[in-house]
Amino acid sequence: MIRALYPGTFDPMHNGHIDIAQRAAAIFDEVIIGVYDAPPKKLLFNTDERVELVSTALAHLTNCSIVAFTGLTVECARAVGARVIVRGLRNVADFEFESQIGLANRQMAPDVELCCLLSSTEYIYLSSTIVKEVAGLDGEISQWVHPSIAQAMRRRLAENGTVSSADTLSGKKNVTKTRGKLTHHG
Repeated sequence: MIRALYPGTFDPMHNGHIDIAQRAAAIFDEVIIGVYDAPPKKLLFNTDERVELVSTALAHLTNCSIVAFTGLTVECARAVGARVIVRGLRNVADFEFESQIGLANRQMAPDVELCCLLSSTEYIYLSSTIVKEVAGLDGEISQWVHPSIAQAMRRRLAENGTVSSADTLSGKKNVTKTRGKLTHHG
């Protein structure tokens, strides 16, 4: 039996992540989705929330389970008995990053292999950053995420007071201005 670990922050998990998880589940006997607990970036959802959202989005995959982890990915792989780490590749930059990390992991854990799956073409542009930015600007994200994740994001962004650019232009007070890759920086 070959067990694989698919690690990530998954903040939020989007359809590109789901596609990689589904394809990994078709290849390996068991896939453990590792939700990284403490990444060096600002998160929209805490670890428990991300684990719950990932669990809901992947409930249809009977050979997948979800764990939260902190520390080295190779140590998580060993702890859950995974012989393979699965990663998705969207572009050349992902390849360069994953190959560098993969070589470092191989030095630390030669018993754990790396399996990179190329993103499906319909998700090659998609990232959690884009999903969060579009949602923060009140854009439609339902085509990119599981319905439960879209609902959780709307709720969280409302709690945080993030609103659309139309509200910013209307002169409403107490508005968080969102700037990112998809907004005008002129």
